[in-house]
Amino acid sequence: MSQTEAATQVDVQDAGPCLKKLTITIPAEKIADQLQLSLGTVVDEAELPGFRKGRAPRQLVEKRFGSVVKEEAKNQLVASAYSEAIEDKGLKVLGDPEGADELKDVELDPEKDITFTVEVEVAPEFELPSLEGIEIKRPLIEIEDDHIDKQLAKICQSEGELESQDKADKGDYCIGHGLLKVADSGDEILDLEGAVIQIPTDEEGPKGMILGVMVDDFATQVGSPKPGDSLEIKTKGPAQHEDPRVRDQDIVITFDIERVERIAPASGEKIVERSGLADEAQLRESLKLRLTQQANVEQQSAMRRQVAKHLLDQIEFELPEKLTHRQAERNIARARFDMQHRGLDDMIVEQRVAEMRDTSDERAANELKLFFVLAKAAEDLSVEVTQDEISGRISAIAMQRNMAPQDLANQLVKQNQISYIAQQIREHKVMDRIVEQAKIEDVSVEDFNKSMTDDADAVEVG
Repeated sequence: MSQTEAATQVDVQDAGPCLKKLTITIPAEKIADQLQLSLGTVVDEAELPGFRKGRAPRQLVEKRFGSVVKEEAKNQLVASAYSEAIEDKGLKVLGDPEGADELKDVELDPEKDITFTVEVEVAPEFELPSLEGIEIKRPLIEIEDDHIDKQLAKICQSEGELESQDKADKGDYCIGHGLLKVADSGDEILDLEGAVIQIPTDEEGPKGMILGVMVDDFATQVGSPKPGDSLEIKTKGPAQHEDPRVRDQDIVITFDIERVERIAPASGEKIVERSGLADEAQLRESLKLRLTQQANVEQQSAMRRQVAKHLLDQIEFELPEKLTHRQAERNIARARFDMQHRGLDDMIVEQRVAEMRDTSDERAANELKLFFVLAKAAEDLSVEVTQDEISGRISAIAMQRNMAPQDLANQLVKQNQISYIAQQIREHKVMDRIVEQAKIEDVSVEDFNKSMTDDADAVEVG
């Protein structure tokens, strides 16, 4: 490489909220050096008729492979120049760059500079407020007999026997084949065998969930179907659905019912027998211990949510527009893990997830904003996550889902979701560190729930 080689020139301009336009110029000297290096590598490896490997004349190799060498050299130069520009300018880039269209038809010339432009989304810049002395409420959760009664009733329901029905009534489950399509385009988004829907009860109201989508008039559209019936549910796609093809689009869900089942709750005696405990008193004591542990998790979660709200209220900055649109999947995965760790039933978790898909853009933006705020707070507070902490969190979630920890770990690896676990732990540790420095007021659960304006912030036990 030349000792007097000119440096790559980089010009950075604002192109929108958290969006930078980079104009990068690669000097001719670098181009010439890269072409020589790339061609030399090919010469050393080339095998041409009449010549041993690496012994073919350079001019012959260049004539045979010149276009390929130049294209490869161009790719290497552009990638290297982009990485160098990001590092030199100290940009915290989110996602892949877009642009560089002018390079498609450019052929490298060792005597000419080349210039290209890309746009990149970058992390927002902001200052954190003081993290000390935040005023938060701590709900004092006492486990009463009625909490244990409700938990025992849930267990009896979940451990009950399925009874096939000729016709679905309120509260019954329909099992079959579900297909979700976009009405206008006909795109098939989800095709699921063994899908389950539940006919809403009077207490639940007309809303219901099907294939992860909340439908406001679900009870009316479903009615009281029978095995063999084919339902057609029409609704609007959730605003925050993970698949952008679905968002705010008219969708049609067909559901072919194979069977209708009703759960006949197991008796308390059966639950005692299956648990291996001596009697119902021991079972209730065991449930009280479990609910106490869940209450501790719920109490901590309630305080974390107040910390999150305080930070969101105190900090203002614009968000990366494209990343905001890609935020739905992360929001949902994060919320699902959090609810599972809090010990909520799987059915409640999936219903809450379906409701999240139908939330406003403002909530999605707040979730993304919180991600950046907590990431910066983690840096300031030197919060790190260990492998033992990740394994412990997986074990806790596996216990709630009645799974073996290794099975859950394998599932998370397969679905590329281990990073969500690490992120959740980091965020929890940050908020717990802030809680330790907060001004805490102890209040009853009733008073706490009255003070919360969002139903998602309410405390639930049992």
